[in-house]
Amino acid sequence: MAKTKEPFQIQPASIMSKLPTQFFATLVSNVNRQVALGHDVINLGQGNPDLPTPSHIVNKLKESAENPLYHKYSPFTGYSFLKEAIAKRYKEEYNVDLDPESEVAILFGGKTGLVQLPQILLNPDDLCLVPDPGYPDYWSGVALAQAKMSFMPLTAENNFLPDYNSISPSDREKAKLMFLNYPNNPTSATAPLSFYEETVQFAAEHGIVVASDFAYGAIGFDGERPISFLQTPGAKEVGLEFYTLSKTYNMAGWRVGFALGNAKLISLINQLQDHIYVSLFGGIQAAAAEALTAPQNCVDDLVRQYQSRRDAFFDALSDIGWNAEKPAGSFFSWLSVPEGFTSVSFSNLLLEKAHVAVAPGIGFGTYGEGYVRIGLLSSEDRLREAAERIGKLGLFR
Repeated sequence: MAKTKEPFQIQPASIMSKLPTQFFATLVSNVNRQVALGHDVINLGQGNPDLPTPSHIVNKLKESAENPLYHKYSPFTGYSFLKEAIAKRYKEEYNVDLDPESEVAILFGGKTGLVQLPQILLNPDDLCLVPDPGYPDYWSGVALAQAKMSFMPLTAENNFLPDYNSISPSDREKAKLMFLNYPNNPTSATAPLSFYEETVQFAAEHGIVVASDFAYGAIGFDGERPISFLQTPGAKEVGLEFYTLSKTYNMAGWRVGFALGNAKLISLINQLQDHIYVSLFGGIQAAAAEALTAPQNCVDDLVRQYQSRRDAFFDALSDIGWNAEKPAGSFFSWLSVPEGFTSVSFSNLLLEKAHVAVAPGIGFGTYGEGYVRIGLLSSEDRLREAAERIGKLGLFR
């Protein structure tokens, strides 16, 4: 008698079970459920820019797509003209000098580099310092490296900056990598130059590589321009900055980012990417260079629009009694939930009763509890309507 054949089974590697849960996949699912029920949901819970890419950038892509040169593989580390363009932008914006070939790496979006860096630097059980609350994909890179995290609390009392003095002596000596992010997602806080000076000193003293996530670097309000970590003397000796075109030019779907700074780290990133990618499509690189080198009026206009949205939204929040400090940068707002609610229960209530989607703070870490993140990624009218819907719940009177 023939043996019964066992069904074929896929056995994933153990690392797959160690990856953090994608918290915001649940948020998207909940929103989609409300939409399917026929509700008009104002979705302020995601970080996806809602405005189109400026037309001169799109037109450059159309033109470049017809160039046969770009129908071949791009150079492994990308075209020099794009690296030169980001170096030119940093010089003009921040007075930072970067060598295009040794201090610039082209990335498939900023997220890619943030996830790659722990894999480049950390061995299993090495330690990484991570902000709490913070961007969850920092955790992903650490998990893929099978390393460990020590969380740095970001609190309102300390202007949502980490307090290096509160880090235990053991963690200071064990840590090999540290993530920072200003303007901050989710808290919208910005960092002064004095903080970066302290950071460079702390990192140099303890041998910790600094990864500065500058994704929202172009978005500062009330005439204040966010400061780049690389503006700090000694920054290139201890770390990297990660920049992306996603927020500055509404190019999130184009997946163009950069790692900038320490030449040894740039070399290691390029070495890893040589085994994974053959750089970006040349037409996209040409369009990205156009974005960086053309007049920056579109960026100025974008920042003004976000500031106008911020002001309209916070005026409407004040009208319903939800008082909070306006964000200084990024396109997010970080708001305390009413007494008696958790960040999840409050978010669920807003979605189910007001049909307004916000992101629960707990999704960004333990110290995110008690807050929700709201994106300024809808029109002023829709933002005012969102506040009015929330006001009708009578939670702030």
